[in-house]
Amino acid sequence: MKSLHKIILFALLPLMGACSGMLDIEPHSAVSPTVVGSDDIEALRIGMYNKVQEGPTYYSYIAFDLFGGELMTSTGRPIDLINSLSNALHTFVSSQWNGYYKALLQVNNVMSIAEGLADSPTRNRVLGECRTMPTNFTRDVIMKAPSHDIMNSMARSVLTLASYDPKVSDLSIPNVLRQSIQLASIFPMLAVYAYHAYDHYEKDGSMYIHRPDPQLSTAENFLRMLRPDMQYTPLEARVLDVALLLHAEHGGGNNSTFTTRVVTSSGTDTYSAMAAALCSLKGPRHGGANLMVMQMMQNIRENLHDTEDDEELEAYLKKLLHGEAFDHKGLIYGMGHAVYSLSDPREVVFKGYVEQLAHEKGRDKDLALYNKIEHMAPQLIAEERKIFKGVSPNVDFYSGFVYDMLGIPMELYTPLFAVARVMGWSAHRIEELLSANKIIRPAYKSLGGTHEYIRRNERE
Repeated sequence: MKSLHKIILFALLPLMGACSGMLDIEPHSAVSPTVVGSDDIEALRIGMYNKVQEGPTYYSYIAFDLFGGELMTSTGRPIDLINSLSNALHTFVSSQWNGYYKALLQVNNVMSIAEGLADSPTRNRVLGECRTMPTNFTRDVIMKAPSHDIMNSMARSVLTLASYDPKVSDLSIPNVLRQSIQLASIFPMLAVYAYHAYDHYEKDGSMYIHRPDPQLSTAENFLRMLRPDMQYTPLEARVLDVALLLHAEHGGGNNSTFTTRVVTSSGTDTYSAMAAALCSLKGPRHGGANLMVMQMMQNIRENLHDTEDDEELEAYLKKLLHGEAFDHKGLIYGMGHAVYSLSDPREVVFKGYVEQLAHEKGRDKDLALYNKIEHMAPQLIAEERKIFKGVSPNVDFYSGFVYDMLGIPMELYTPLFAVARVMGWSAHRIEELLSANKIIRPAYKSLGGTHEYIRRNERE
């Protein structure tokens, strides 16, 4: 049990001198990139950390101690304590939030200044340091509520991040661009950390929380944070980088991107729009396609006596099309696309990298099976379905195979898609804000026909 008087005294002491040491808002927000060089940015960086670490952490830790600690009043009711403190220390509570907002403003300001500088190691380091999650966010939001559904965890984290942004509802393009860049930067962390929390708490695995390296690419950081030893080969990083680029976007007609446009047209904030897109992408008919390919390929290996026997493979593919094998849906996953009929240009580019990685990993036999299915399946589908427009493998046909070779858990396949697609979502959101000023409201027409109304007491 803690002493209330001692804690209040502890809370008030830093407040007496904290404000005078904080950076003023206006002078620093008025700094222009035209008068700031690489040498000056270091001073701004230090000021940023002073604001972030000295101001809000004093407040946040004290508030956590007061409002979330093991405290009790004479009544024994925690709510009485909270009410009494809120009334007696209203200035303290106000200062807490003020500290948070000032810190965020300073970080955003330093970030905007750094983006206006010429490319250099200092600039890249500062940008990387700016693009971090709030203090204790990993512990309080990600680790305390682990889920096997990493996409749900990411959506929850994105919505929670809105609470840390003082300009959450500002729809000006510079602010939305800032929000988009920051979200794109931390999406890999949200995905990987959520997986490690799930693996530790739900599957009794070891916990690894590696911080990202600001100097590395998204692909490099993803592998670095995922793996216990943080090691990867240049080819591994390159192949994953290409996969992310190819999955970033290919038009606004896909389900998650259209979702982004629809919710953006309502005037909602960036965090809500990205959370909605995540919820759309997680569906197995959309972002989960590569996972279905992997499960199908495993099913094929388990049911064939010899994967090199073309006749046996062809017969099993026909079983898939007839709904007699695997999930009985009558589909060969990874084949065909709603838009790309002649060929999926993403798959054409990707395949060369897939072959390189398969050779490096000693997976040539698996690659040969994929190649056979790639050539057999389109012809069989055309014959069975009487399709004449052409059928070809899509990018998801090989992406799951790549992720498997990289040692990426299946739980992260769809989240990795989100890590790539967030850039496309952001671009379409900004375009919607710039080019449209009208809510998207699709009209539906009933095809059920009309029926005569029968009163309830007259129904059989």
